[in-house]
Amino acid sequence: MVLGLLKNIFNDNERELKRLYRIVAQVNSLEDRVKKLSDAELGGKTVEFKNRLARGETLDQLLPEAYAVVREAARRVLGMRHFDVQILGGIVLHQGRIAEMKTGEGKTLVATLPAYLNALTGKGVHIVTVNDYLARRDSEWMGRIYKFLGLTVGLIVHGLDHKERQEAYAADITYGTNNEFGFDYLRDNMVTRWEHRVQRPLHFAIIDEVDSILIDEARTPLIISGQLQQATDFYAKIDRVVTQLKPGVHYTVDEKARTVTREEAGNELIEKLLGIENIHDGSEENREILNQIDQSLKAHALMKRDRDYVVKDGKVIIVDEFTGRLMYGRRYSDGLQQAIEAKEGVKVEERSQTLASITIQNYFRMYEKLAGMTGTAATEEEEFRKIYNLDVVVIPTNEPMIRIDYPDVIYKTERAKFQAVVEEIADCYRRGQPVLVGTVSIEKSEYLSRLLKERGIPHNVLNAKYHEKEAEIVAQAGRLGAVTIATNMAGRGTDILLGGNPEFLARQAVAGREEEMDPAEYQRILAEKRKETEEEHKKVVALGGLHIIGTERHEARRIDNQLRGRAGRQGDPGSSRFYLSLEDDLMRLFGSDNISGIMDRLGLEEDQPIEHPLVTRAIENAQRRVEARNFEIRRRLLRYDDILNEQRSVIYEQRQQILRDEDLKGYILGMAEDVLDGLLQAFCSEELTPEHWDLPGLLQAVEETFLPPGSVPPEELAGREREELREFLVEQARAAYEAREEEFGAENMRELERFVMLRVVDSKWMEYLDAIDELREGIGLRAYGQRDPFIEYARESHEMFQGLIARIREDIVRYAFKVRLVAAGSQE
Repeated sequence: MVLGLLKNIFNDNERELKRLYRIVAQVNSLEDRVKKLSDAELGGKTVEFKNRLARGETLDQLLPEAYAVVREAARRVLGMRHFDVQILGGIVLHQGRIAEMKTGEGKTLVATLPAYLNALTGKGVHIVTVNDYLARRDSEWMGRIYKFLGLTVGLIVHGLDHKERQEAYAADITYGTNNEFGFDYLRDNMVTRWEHRVQRPLHFAIIDEVDSILIDEARTPLIISGQLQQATDFYAKIDRVVTQLKPGVHYTVDEKARTVTREEAGNELIEKLLGIENIHDGSEENREILNQIDQSLKAHALMKRDRDYVVKDGKVIIVDEFTGRLMYGRRYSDGLQQAIEAKEGVKVEERSQTLASITIQNYFRMYEKLAGMTGTAATEEEEFRKIYNLDVVVIPTNEPMIRIDYPDVIYKTERAKFQAVVEEIADCYRRGQPVLVGTVSIEKSEYLSRLLKERGIPHNVLNAKYHEKEAEIVAQAGRLGAVTIATNMAGRGTDILLGGNPEFLARQAVAGREEEMDPAEYQRILAEKRKETEEEHKKVVALGGLHIIGTERHEARRIDNQLRGRAGRQGDPGSSRFYLSLEDDLMRLFGSDNISGIMDRLGLEEDQPIEHPLVTRAIENAQRRVEARNFEIRRRLLRYDDILNEQRSVIYEQRQQILRDEDLKGYILGMAEDVLDGLLQAFCSEELTPEHWDLPGLLQAVEETFLPPGSVPPEELAGREREELREFLVEQARAAYEAREEEFGAENMRELERFVMLRVVDSKWMEYLDAIDELREGIGLRAYGQRDPFIEYARESHEMFQGLIARIREDIVRYAFKVRLVAAGSQE
């Protein structure tokens, strides 16, 4: 008892939950009163809440009643009543924190509470999901609650046109994927008219599967690119060279750090094969060749087909390492994509130039308020707090968790491990217990599938190659005798119901007949399927529920926990066990020395497993080391990207000003003065006496920039003081600009100003992104000279950015003063 008391005193989470339960009690106290309201009165509450907000009440004051209203609306519309723990989760989300809720606890329903409350402000709420399927499902399913209460719902998915996107973002609550939201932000900062923007200011985002989006995806920048011209046979030529290089002789592979380093012998062979005298002469052409050779080495030595990418319909498609999904439309950068295409012998697509980019991290940090839900966040709490300033609150389950997690079993070889996995699957199948097997790659899932076919065990394979059907397969993974193989966390967001999912079964039964089917007939089929699954549910429970088999530990413990979490939902029984071998990547690279020693000392055979708490502890220590390393990589990426982010903000703010302001003439004349100040400093420095000034050089420079040639005789400049000279040239510039405006007309000039400013800002920013990428790529080498790469990067990027701003100003002034306007159809 004393121990329990002490544990409670020191457990911050328990203390926080006690505080939050007081608000839950307030919501519960209003339930009976809200139940008595008619549908019209309940729907009318939204207008009442908005009026109360306008009169000065806060969202926190409205929360208990608003949550009671949403709970009642959900009960009437969906037949679902929020549990107390779901109300608890909703409070945590409204407070801008992360709610860790186990699988099957109804996170989708939880999001309706803070979404409704925050949408009352009229500023919009974004609910972010991991894929289009979930975004569409949730917007339709939960959208019924919002619509019942008088709010509008939008959906952002791939393939919408401009008008549809604007309408979706104008809605009170908008569902979509992280990629769609991020790319729309970038596209909004490339438009040429203010009214073409689709997003409103970023107010509040609720991220479902927050760990997947803010941690797993954090290292991935969102990039909008245009194509660069590069002869595609160049990549094939480089690939032929690289296939002649031998590992350990011409290059060294470090799998742990995922790097490939060329040796001197490799450089010599490359020079010989390509007929180049000195590959390191620093020329643009040779730098490009070396970069592509390094990418090609990486493609051959580190990138594996059916693990990192698949080849489908003659195209190389990246596989998401965390979910096993195919990432259509996403390509590797810096020539790696082309290197893999050349390696696989498919058509090599052209290299692209970055037009705009932002990391997922920095996009979501722009929201005024951010919140998230996931089944596994506690192991990454430090990262959420340090990078996003988000606390994690672990929400208790509605029913006690009774799943049994068995200790890991370790074999010497991968072959022996998979044989043991097949035996366990065969045993479950014989007894009728459903089993879900998690694999880390498509290659491993297909290997296991072949072994099961040999044993005559029917099964479903769920991996990136077939993810169109993943929701249906996962939904039925809890049926009697079901065997399902899934890469990692494929099918996230779909609950596995023991005995099967009656709604999915009913939809399958009426497939293709939905349009002409009588609703009463559908309800009859649904009731039939419900009865069938309820009977099956009892049998599966008696067998011990869903059994989870992990065939390898992931780098991050939470990915393993997510797999385990598919079993034992809502108080159901369930079990899990991980099978490992010393040949697994994690064990081989990070943790197998100690364990290998133990196995050798015990004199174990290949097919003799080891089960010991020491072993499990060694594995978890290896995972902790990898997690710490990955966190460090993400933190380092963020430090570098923070610099670019500040610069991006300056450029995008300047762009928005150009789009918003009606009259840009004042800006251009102001820029002309800034450019003139720079020219005066270059030709008539204050440090020099007037007889040492270069007045002819100054006159030539101002004529090239903003004055008509010959408009100012050289003698007009002579004999003037520096300030007088400045005033005279400013006056001449203004007169020249007024003359242009008179010639072309005020309306045309305003149009020209906007066009020139946007064109220059965009083209210079694109060039800058390429230059900064190049700087970042090579900055690590500064460490060899005993200099901190980050400090060097910060200093150089600052200087480069100052240069960018100066070049933008010069080009805008030059084009605005010098460009010729030609009427459409006429020729000059």
